[in-house]
Amino acid sequence: MTGTIINAITVFIGGLLGTILGNRFPQRMQETVFASLGLFTLVIGLLSAQATGNPLIVLGSLLVGALIGEWLRIEAGLERFGGWLQQVLMRGQGGDAARFIQGFVTASLVFCVGPLTIQGAIEDGLTGDYTKLAIKAMLDGFAALAFASTMGAGVIASVIVILLFQGGLTLLASLGANVFTPAMTAELTATGGVVLLAISFRLLELKQIRAANLLPALFIAPLAVAVMDALGIVYYPVLS
Repeated sequence: MTGTIINAITVFIGGLLGTILGNRFPQRMQETVFASLGLFTLVIGLLSAQATGNPLIVLGSLLVGALIGEWLRIEAGLERFGGWLQQVLMRGQGGDAARFIQGFVTASLVFCVGPLTIQGAIEDGLTGDYTKLAIKAMLDGFAALAFASTMGAGVIASVIVILLFQGGLTLLASLGANVFTPAMTAELTATGGVVLLAISFRLLELKQIRAANLLPALFIAPLAVAVMDALGIVYYPVLS
């Protein structure tokens, strides 16, 4: 959990600084920084999606994950949770609830879906090596500053999701040291890359995809590989 704790601290500090300094940045500067984050997220998503050894697994995971996510209304739940946090953490201070929720949901997704989150949390749990999470922590700290400068204090609240999701993934990996295979990690990373693409479209204001409702796909992808292994189905690339 060391890497996750470091990550949570850097996001908190970056988010706090961004919230304090945000009003001092001109609107055009905030818009350009926001677009830059969207473009960077797009590139990372594309690179991560290439990790797959069998794109059909990613496709199937996304389709099934989307059905489950829409049925569970995960994004709506995140938004309700963000609204509740806004009321609790900013009681008596007023503020724009919609802006807080947008910052909370967007930051939570960006900080918890990327390849460094998945690979770093698994390595931290399996071997205790939190190098990747330390790198992610530094990147997330600067990203939190930029996000908070445009979306406010909701970005700071994403620390809760980082601790729960990323920390939970580390704990899961530590409990099942022999469970995660390279193929499972690859498909998990690739599926996460596609979810990042959905987030980048939101950041770039191209299309408001309910990216949070795709999160179940992150669990289905490695499970699909495990089922294939159990059934003796050969895992191989379908594209050369």
